[in-house]
Amino acid sequence: MGYSKKEITAFFHRLDRSKFMDSNKEAAEFDRPFPIGHGQTISQPSLVLDMTLHLDLAEGDKVLEIGTGSGFQTALLAGFAESVYTVERIEALYQKVQERLAAEGYSNVHFHLGDGSLGWKKHAPYDRIMVTAAAKEVPRALTDQLSPGGKMIIPIGDSFSQELQLIEKSEEGRIHTSFIEHVLFVELREDDME
Repeated sequence: MGYSKKEITAFFHRLDRSKFMDSNKEAAEFDRPFPIGHGQTISQPSLVLDMTLHLDLAEGDKVLEIGTGSGFQTALLAGFAESVYTVERIEALYQKVQERLAAEGYSNVHFHLGDGSLGWKKHAPYDRIMVTAAAKEVPRALTDQLSPGGKMIIPIGDSFSQELQLIEKSEEGRIHTSFIEHVLFVELREDDME
């Protein structure tokens, strides 16, 4: 059974964004992105909520997140998914976010240091996939790891122009793509982990 927009929004408003920021904590309430180091950002809250609502999370979902970053989006997903498998390519962020989410009491999040464009094949397939960095095109590995009936949210484009897209896989394995809105995310980089 799917969660309502009201349930997800209420949980979102209880999340303290400042706990996911090392600096600019006093600005956590503003609806804008902030740098978190290593060329990465914590997304603006309204976009985090909007992307999550488009996933249509349901009880028992197994979610793959590409780009753990600060862990703010991860925490929102973990509040509703049965399990979240999250991939981060930057080791410093990967180490920090594990401590942060453990301190916040999340026990259903599994962490992987690696190239997000490859997904996390070991635990596939996934009911939902959330990508928080822009790819030039939808990585084949991610559509392959999406369950039939599954949904993926992903920004597509370059550093100047990106479209947030909803990718849906039919029970027969056909892919349907819908435009959501124009966005601007850091780019999904491959094979150059820091």
